[in-house]
Amino acid sequence: MSKISFVYFDVGGVVLLDYSGTNKWEEMKQGLGITPELDSQFEEIWRQYRGEICLDRDVETLVPIFREKLGLAIPANYSMIQDFVNRYDPNPTIWPLIQVLHRTTRIGLLTNMYPGLLDTIYARGDLMELINWNVVVDSSLVKAQKPDKKIFEIAESKVDCPPGEILFVENQQRHLDGAKQLGWQTFLYDSSRPAESSQTLANFLQL
Repeated sequence: MSKISFVYFDVGGVVLLDYSGTNKWEEMKQGLGITPELDSQFEEIWRQYRGEICLDRDVETLVPIFREKLGLAIPANYSMIQDFVNRYDPNPTIWPLIQVLHRTTRIGLLTNMYPGLLDTIYARGDLMELINWNVVVDSSLVKAQKPDKKIFEIAESKVDCPPGEILFVENQQRHLDGAKQLGWQTFLYDSSRPAESSQTLANFLQL
């Protein structure tokens, strides 16, 4: 294994279990009243704004658009961010590894986030342990998102070590490919098998 001086972790699908590899996206749509007849229209609206909501568009602004365009009877107090977070699950298999790693290695988060989502995740209390991350790179704050080269350049600038000594742990190959272009080391985390993947990562890190 090559020398590793800094490890960046993705949030959704790695340090917590989000919609990756599940049917939770379909369950959320059903909860909003999306019928098969409305599904393609919903997905088209989502695709239209997807590039903005990990940068500077509040995802809650999509709710009135869904009401208007699709005729959905979404309650006035509905929060899409809270709905997402309510459906997330902890990943207890990753935290012992992170705690041990942090004794000897600097660590951080490198994540695509909707504005306010990370705070809502922490507010729930059971999804992420409180840990002193050395660096947090949140797309909604730095105004760049994976897999764009810019966010990896920003993340790299915050780490005082050569690119080849940075490891990125992520569950989407296209995001890892962006990191590889800068010479980072990468680890593809399988969200559908968190216990097995955490053990494989621990073995890779020789923990």
